[in-house]
Amino acid sequence: MEGTVELLNKIKETKPLVHHITNWVTIYDCANIVRAVGALPVMAHAKEESGDMAKIASALVLNIGTLTNELIESMKIAGKAANEKGIPIVLDAVGVGATKMRDDKAAELLNELKISIIKGNASEIAKLAGEDVKTKGVEATEVEANLIDVAKKLANEKDATVVITGKEDIVANKESVYTIKNGHEMMGSIVGTGCMAASVIGAFIAVEEDYAKAAAAALACFGIAGEMASKRASGPGTFKEYFYDEIHNLDEMTIKDMGNVEKK
Repeated sequence: MEGTVELLNKIKETKPLVHHITNWVTIYDCANIVRAVGALPVMAHAKEESGDMAKIASALVLNIGTLTNELIESMKIAGKAANEKGIPIVLDAVGVGATKMRDDKAAELLNELKISIIKGNASEIAKLAGEDVKTKGVEATEVEANLIDVAKKLANEKDATVVITGKEDIVANKESVYTIKNGHEMMGSIVGTGCMAASVIGAFIAVEEDYAKAAAAALACFGIAGEMASKRASGPGTFKEYFYDEIHNLDEMTIKDMGNVEKK
């Protein structure tokens, strides 16, 4: 996709700070992937400082994977501070559709904050859009509705950019729809790739105000790195190791040769 290389270079040059209030299971991976693409990660969860940290960041990533009431309170404080400063927010709606608490807390965040990017798998996003679906823990279940229509519906309702990750990623807002066909099935064999994708999106929206374009570029780079890592890996352990290397070493030729993004 045109502009992807330039955005990745801008991240490496400016090193934006990406603040996370995120999933305890994958926090280490999220920090590492942000650093690998050239941005700076920070994970400040305490409500006493989450707002102050958000004010000095270039993007805020909220991930409800291991949510508690206290964590949601901290997210609201950070989110309101980010809104006041015009700092974009990614909400990764992990596990929405699995429990009432997740559904309720995600709804609270969407109602009380201006969210720039709403990200999830097919069933998580479908649930937020009002479809009758369930999520299996944090794993996607089948959605019968057209996913592009689901994404656009939620995007219009919340005036946000919606990202659905899967075999084929979808990015949609009021103006644009992108499909991204990069990636490899081995990405699903390790815990945390969804969370890591949200963090990479955070790095890209930190340097690009067209959030749909930024998210599509982020997912293309993420998927290309997965394809490259799969060629060298013998299993999930080595795949994860090579994945960090590949996204760190992405160059212009590789992105242009392998990028598979369609704007509809």
